Amino acid sequence: MLFIIAWRNLWRNRTRSVLIASSVALGMWAGLFIMAIYFGMGDSRLRIAIDNEHSHIQIHHPRFADDFEAQYSLPFDSLNRILQQKPEVKAFSLRSLTTGMVATASGSQGIQVNGINPGAEQATRGLAAFVTEGEYLDTERRHPVLVSTKLAEKMKLKTGGKVVLTLLDTASNMTSGAFRICGLYRTTNAPMDELNVFVQKDDLDQLIGTSGRLHEAAVLLHRDDALDPVFHRLQRQWKGYRIERWQEISPETALVLSSLDTYSIIFIAIILVALSFGIINTMLMAVLERTPEIGVLMAVGMNRWRVFRMVVWETVLLAVTGAPAGLLAAWITVAWLHHTGIDLGGIMGDTLRNFGYASIIYPILPWHNVLQTMELVLLTAAIAAMFPAFKALRLKPVEAIRK
Repeated sequence: MLFIIAWRNLWRNRTRSVLIASSVALGMWAGLFIMAIYFGMGDSRLRIAIDNEHSHIQIHHPRFADDFEAQYSLPFDSLNRILQQKPEVKAFSLRSLTTGMVATASGSQGIQVNGINPGAEQATRGLAAFVTEGEYLDTERRHPVLVSTKLAEKMKLKTGGKVVLTLLDTASNMTSGAFRICGLYRTTNAPMDELNVFVQKDDLDQLIGTSGRLHEAAVLLHRDDALDPVFHRLQRQWKGYRIERWQEISPETALVLSSLDTYSIIFIAIILVALSFGIINTMLMAVLERTPEIGVLMAVGMNRWRVFRMVVWETVLLAVTGAPAGLLAAWITVAWLHHTGIDLGGIMGDTLRNFGYASIIYPILPWHNVLQTMELVLLTAAIAAMFPAFKALRLKPVEAIRK
């Protein structure tokens, strides 16, 4: 009965109630939409980190990460054989890595040289898809090198041009080789582009003396949820190797993903706090306008706590009326933009690439966050109801009737 009375009271002033409900709906839509963009950016960064940069798991010599010295390598054949036998493994790339200098007539710069098998690298990180000019590493060419457009612009390099790579071999002796630029690439991570060049593994092995060896094994799995079981099995199998998941390789990405829930709740809470002042103002006006009526109800026998609950019900219903509309609008908006994407390239230029994010964002709205938002809406409505409800609770029937 109290619920029905509260519902009817809510619509005695339709214009005011509709405006507040619309404000709640708009706030709900805005909060969920911004949340969906954040989660879309986080998912995009995760997929880039796994599918285009680090893979799920990487294996190194335990001392290789300290100085990137060529002598700290692993046996190629045994790793290749064992990884081929893992059914959870979708693809893997066995690389030779070293740091060095790239030099041309216009200058030189420190880089990381990645010796790769073109086919394995394509299956693991899809590198060929990022080639913007020229060709991917061609095994028929002699000493081809793939450099980024950012490095090419900085050092005035062109496809077909020649560069000299100066490196340290396994005995820490300086060695160098001439390579011809077969193509330019451009990924979604500008800082990594500038520091990495790609050559064929055999060519790099000849220069630094690592034939039959490797420095890095990048393992891509069929499913993300298989990461922990495969990781622990590899740890038990190769106790002397350094085996890392993408979370350890890219801690900044793991930090962003772990903080998405917290940031989204804080953002929603800020919006709801702003909306709560409008709800408080509306319900306070409703209580003051109906002071004589509330006095009559109390005079004929309605106790104070029933009056209190009636005002709370009205406030909660006011918020709950607008929330589903906002949720529906957010769901439609996110569902549409998830397919079309939001292209921020024209607005932000290369800013997103400088932080490793794609320029096109596909919003995602996790259901557990939607439920959290609905809980926050109900909590906000209940808290906003306290002031006008206590105002009604303190009314004295005789004085209220005279007003």
